[in-house]
Amino acid sequence: MNAIGAYFTHGPSAGEFRFESYATLPKSRAKKRRVSVEEQAAQHGVLPEAVGPIDSERFLAFVWQVAGRPTEAGSGWERERPLVIVLDNYSVHVSERVRTEQAALVRAGVILWYLPAYSPEMSAIEPIWQSLKHHEIPRRSFEQVGELKQTVDGALAQKAVALRTRYREVTQSLQRAA
Repeated sequence: MNAIGAYFTHGPSAGEFRFESYATLPKSRAKKRRVSVEEQAAQHGVLPEAVGPIDSERFLAFVWQVAGRPTEAGSGWERERPLVIVLDNYSVHVSERVRTEQAALVRAGVILWYLPAYSPEMSAIEPIWQSLKHHEIPRRSFEQVGELKQTVDGALAQKAVALRTRYREVTQSLQRAA
C-alpha cells in the first residue's frame, strides 16, 4: 500500500487531513496467460483505479485536488488565498514532471516548499504517518490486498476525524482562555 496525504495546519481548512491510497498487487510467478490489471484487481478485491504506484501524475492530481481546483477548471484558475505545500525530497516530489508543472501551480497560488534533505522532524505530517503505521493498524497480515486497502483507508479516515476533532478542541480551548 502507498498513501499520499495532506494535513492543513493553517487557514480555513486547518486541522483537516486528506488522503488517497493505492495498492500494489503481488506479481504472479506462474507461467500462464497474462491477466489484465482489471482482472488482477478484481481477484484481489481492489478497484483498478486504486492500483499502482504514486507517480508524478497521481501526485500532481492530488496537489490540484487539495488546492481546490475544480476538475473542469482551465489553466487560468487561481486560488482565493495562497496555499503552501510542504514536501520532502521524495523522488516523485522533485521529478521533472513536477518541476514542469510548478509554474502553473505558482500562477494558481500553490507554492511547493521543500524541506531540507533528511529532515523528517520538520514535517507536520510525519507524526501522523508514524502513528498510523505503528499504532492505528495493528494487524499486519491480510488474505487479500483489498482487505489491506480497506483497513488502511479505514485507519486514515479515523485519523482524519481524530485530527479534526482535536484541532477543534484545542481551538475552542484557546478561545475560552483568551
